[in-house]
Amino acid sequence: LKEQVFAANIDLLIVVAAASQPPFRIGLVDRYLIAAEVGGVAPLLCLNKIDLVEGEPEEVTLLRELGVRVIATSCKTGQGIDELHETLHGKISVLSGHSGVGKSSLLNRMDPNLAVHTQTVSDLTSKGRHTTTASRLYTLSGGVRIIDTPGLRALGLWRVEPEEVAFYFPEIAERAANCRFRNCTHTHEPQCAVLEAVAAGQLSPARHASYLRIRASLESETGHTPGRLKPVG
Repeated sequence: LKEQVFAANIDLLIVVAAASQPPFRIGLVDRYLIAAEVGGVAPLLCLNKIDLVEGEPEEVTLLRELGVRVIATSCKTGQGIDELHETLHGKISVLSGHSGVGKSSLLNRMDPNLAVHTQTVSDLTSKGRHTTTASRLYTLSGGVRIIDTPGLRALGLWRVEPEEVAFYFPEIAERAANCRFRNCTHTHEPQCAVLEAVAAGQLSPARHASYLRIRASLESETGHTPGRLKPVG
């Protein structure tokens, strides 16, 4: 894997996800949230295309409860656009997310003079087409400086070890203290408090699945294998 830097020295990472078209997927959002914490940058989830659904995905509600700031927006109705614009005043921000989630449309709605090129989501794949091909800095009214980045299908994590992933999921880290083994991976171990919470409906299966995917990908990338289980005490 090769590290590619899209932006540096920023105040705010705006993770743009579509409520629909393309479907909301928690996995990439979780990766962005981890990247923001590792980089010491404040994250904000922009749930775009909110006009296409009757209610926000339950994973988004969970993120709100965990303290993640969320702004629901619609480039069609204008919902949330002013709030987003005001939040960016005086800051250098970076706009990131899947292809097709509406990053370019958000820029145009906040400042129509930009006339950023946009494309529709593919009907065949429900995936976005790449409109932005390189990072670009835009200056908007109100002292807003925002970097638009190319749409991503995947996001690698640097300087994060597989055994550290649980610490970036607060609801998992909290329950991990009650696991039988202090180096529990929360994937298969007996008397794992995290797995028990998932089975009991006390922990989001989608968030746990996201944790599992991120951990597995890091193990694959680094060749890391879990060590022998060590009981607590």
